[in-house]
Amino acid sequence: MVALAIMAKAPVPGFCKTRLMPALGAEGAARLQAWLLQHSLAVARASGLRPLQLWAAPDIEHPLFQALARPGDVRLQAQFGHDLGMRMLYVFTRAQGPLLLIGTDCPPLTPALLLECAACLETHDAVFLPAEDGGYALIGLQQPQPELFVGIDWSTERVMAQTRERLTALGLRWQEPAVVWDLDRPEDLQRLPPGLLTAALESPLETEC
Repeated sequence: MVALAIMAKAPVPGFCKTRLMPALGAEGAARLQAWLLQHSLAVARASGLRPLQLWAAPDIEHPLFQALARPGDVRLQAQFGHDLGMRMLYVFTRAQGPLLLIGTDCPPLTPALLLECAACLETHDAVFLPAEDGGYALIGLQQPQPELFVGIDWSTERVMAQTRERLTALGLRWQEPAVVWDLDRPEDLQRLPPGLLTAALESPLETEC
């Protein structure tokens, strides 16, 4: 069974989606993060992959994290590590078997695509969904591979290219079923379906889900 984990920042103004603040303001960016978090968890639940994990930053105390985990089908845990690579590696070192790890920044992610990625781990060591900006929106591993998370220029267009070099050097077999886009920059907002951004900006920051 392939588990599924989501890494997410709390929807706190000024803490999340800071690159979108010039377009949306601090509160607008936080409301969009709240919507992205709920959307990502809904897609994860619809995939049927279990167990589900929600790795929260800066901690698990935000009311929206607590509300989303309340049905009892999500294990809520706090992120740990000094950079993105170490936080991702920490998640994989706590896995009990094959694991897919996603963030909350990829609206085009679907349950079918998650299942396709999970199937890749039946025959390969790793699976990735490269992002158009040079990073990746999903990483899946049969087992922890610490070398994939050290010495990578995180949050740059070099992430996926450097990761491919590391995969090759380690002799790992991997697949890339699709290329997706992330919602990171103001220009990415234009890719959302009409009306969705308006609805997202009305997303609650607290306990309603």
